[in-house]
Amino acid sequence: MAGMDEAFKAHVATGLTTLCRCWAITRKDGEVLGFTDHDVALEFEGVRFKADSGLSARALQQSTGLSVDNTEALGALSDASVKAEDIDAGRFDGAEVRAWLVNWADTDVRWLQFRGSIGELRRVGGAFHAELRGLTENLNRSVGRIYQKPCTAVLGDGSCRFTLDTPGYRDERAVEQVSDGLSFTWGDMREFEPGWFLRGRLTVLSGPAQGLWGMIRQDRFIGEKRQIELWEPIRAAVNHGDMVRLDAGCDKRMETCRLKFNNLLNFQGFPDLPGEDWVMAVPKQSRRNTGGSRR
Repeated sequence: MAGMDEAFKAHVATGLTTLCRCWAITRKDGEVLGFTDHDVALEFEGVRFKADSGLSARALQQSTGLSVDNTEALGALSDASVKAEDIDAGRFDGAEVRAWLVNWADTDVRWLQFRGSIGELRRVGGAFHAELRGLTENLNRSVGRIYQKPCTAVLGDGSCRFTLDTPGYRDERAVEQVSDGLSFTWGDMREFEPGWFLRGRLTVLSGPAQGLWGMIRQDRFIGEKRQIELWEPIRAAVNHGDMVRLDAGCDKRMETCRLKFNNLLNFQGFPDLPGEDWVMAVPKQSRRNTGGSRR
């Protein structure tokens, strides 16, 4: 019963309660959806919780210590709330979830019972099942430095510190040709050398797939045309004329960090780390073994 305020405890203590459940889902694109199992809609914290949404949740499993709290949300697909195409496009992946017990007669009296994110989400027919993972799920991730030759940072993150808005490293343009949301082709795009966007990112800025993105697998010229191919197709329709943004790619090598991005000061790898061949090396008469620099 942790986190309950005195007003909620007093309401529960009466023995005659007017409680219902409310859920708020905040997607990565910023859209917020609210649901309740009450028979009329409720509103608090700037969110309107729809009734008759067909959404319900199984019993919440909570425990002390560092074990993961979890539950599962069950619901019916609806054109007005949870759309099948949005699930297929991945718009609910990793979305934040908050769940309350609320006094529907006075919504100021409520208890935030669960906070976490959507894990595995699957749909069958006209229904969906969403695994909800508590905040302690993040404690299962390994953290700390990794000793390896390539850089461990993500281009543009807090460790890399490179600004992707730097002129020449980001390009926005309208789609000319697209095949299956996987391959994009432009006829006039020679201001960037071949492979400049390899291992970079393509983000859709407008149209039905707005906000979705994919990693770039191939960047090459085919005749006079420039072709950008992704590792996986964008999971929504991308049409001619939709705007996309291309971010330059990084192969994590020290030479690339120094020559392409001029960001060697923030390189997060260990390029001089000895390999297995060097560790297993033995003295040989045919070579000098002076112990000098390997470079």
